[in-house]
Amino acid sequence: MDICIIGAGHVGLVTAACFAELGNQVVCVDNNRPKIAGLKKSIIPFYEPQLKEMVVRNVKEKRLAFTTNLKEAVRKSLVIFIAVGTPPRENGEADLTDIEGVAQKIARYMPSYRLIVEKSTVPVETGKWVEHTIRVNIRGKKKFDVASNPEFLREGSGLEDFMHPDRIVLGLESKRAKDIFVELYKPLKAPIIITDIKSAELIKHASNSFLATKISFINAIANICERVGADVAKVAEGLGKDRRIGDKFLNAGCGYGGFCFPKDLEAFIRIAGKKGYDFRLLKAVKQINEEQKGLILKKIEGALWNLKGKSIGILGLSFKPGTDDLRFAPSIDIIKGLQLNGAKIRAFDPQAMQGGREIFKGIKFCRDVYETARGSDCLVVLTEWNEFKEIDFKRIKKLLKQLVIIDGRNIYDPAKMKKMGFRYVGIGRS
Repeated sequence: MDICIIGAGHVGLVTAACFAELGNQVVCVDNNRPKIAGLKKSIIPFYEPQLKEMVVRNVKEKRLAFTTNLKEAVRKSLVIFIAVGTPPRENGEADLTDIEGVAQKIARYMPSYRLIVEKSTVPVETGKWVEHTIRVNIRGKKKFDVASNPEFLREGSGLEDFMHPDRIVLGLESKRAKDIFVELYKPLKAPIIITDIKSAELIKHASNSFLATKISFINAIANICERVGADVAKVAEGLGKDRRIGDKFLNAGCGYGGFCFPKDLEAFIRIAGKKGYDFRLLKAVKQINEEQKGLILKKIEGALWNLKGKSIGILGLSFKPGTDDLRFAPSIDIIKGLQLNGAKIRAFDPQAMQGGREIFKGIKFCRDVYETARGSDCLVVLTEWNEFKEIDFKRIKKLLKQLVIIDGRNIYDPAKMKKMGFRYVGIGRS
């Protein structure tokens, strides 16, 4: 099938590569000329495991191409996925300017029937506006369908999530669109949920908001555990074994980050408010997450007393392992809070160092864990990278000024750390 993906960000590029891997002819379009020039040279603009290999393979097989020429891509493609950014405005609403602009151009360029698909995360009723925009700008009497096909791609496991999805959600309004989608996704052999467009749009926001709620819930439980002397890891294990609850997203820590959860949660609160519903539950989820970052600062201060002049080693900058994404990462607020209190920061992340240099000022970026620990008054784990779980702590003991570990992701065993002589501070654990 001939497919056009508009937008070469995480969603667009992963989607383009995977559709090509399934045997389709895919062209990925972006108006960022340096990015497209880089992609033509197999330079991937972000870190995603195995993505570069898939891109190179499919470009070589001539199933995947990159261009800035939207007009040509639309003319050649039957299915057009819109995967452009929907960044948050100051009031929390999603900025849909790029969605509208792309819809206008598709309307002007398409020579005949096209299936136009929302892939970006958008507020409910966006499909209605996309359809309206195309009808206003279309030239001649050409038929088209608008559909919603929300993505559920986790950064760090995007290829796996695309190729082995829990479900495929299709919001559509015609048999023709359904037949195209069913054929397109047939190779994945995954459950397909077919619904109206508005329901499909809501599924995406509802899913991310529910997962954020689970994280804030277990963080709230962690705060209670600390007050009564319980272990949140054991509480989470007991909760997770209940099949009605499940064990995913029940890891207490320094809070969720990334571009999706904070943005989508805020957007969903705004969507509900505009329709007359005060989504107080999600407001509480957001508040708990913000407080969790402040809790890390208090734990560091509690372990070191005064922060002014102290050297703090930060392990992990990205919002989660497997990605170099720093957008809304807990590390940002935590590091800035430490700096406001006069602390000196040393930091290391396996993938996010370049992004860190663009965001953080006045901190020492180290080449590895051990350089980060050298001369530091404590080590603070903010991202649960696997290599942080395999640290040589005998070597760390010789490098730290004070034997303090603040485990913001609960990746270490408290008893083992204390037996080795460290002052260990986790989340919801004693």
